[in-house]
Amino acid sequence: MNGSDGLNPDQISPLAWRLLRVAAGYEQRAVERKVDGLMQAHISMLESGNRSLSQSRRRTLFELYSADLTDEQIRAIVTYF
Repeated sequence: MNGSDGLNPDQISPLAWRLLRVAAGYEQRAVERKVDGLMQAHISMLESGNRSLSQSRRRTLFELYSADLTDEQIRAIVTYF
């Protein structure tokens, strides 16, 4: 089971996105290098709440971060932030 079970990336707050990224050990530039077509500016906008990414890109980011976190870590961040 991975952290994406039962959680909807569409409902994650901007702060929780940032915390997921940091908890997974990624800097914005590292995410840009890992995900084709995703730029640091996209990550900044998602984490600041100024703009959302497409559903498929949010899912890709969530899967990337989830691979490096436990289910408990993911649920705590998404639930409380």
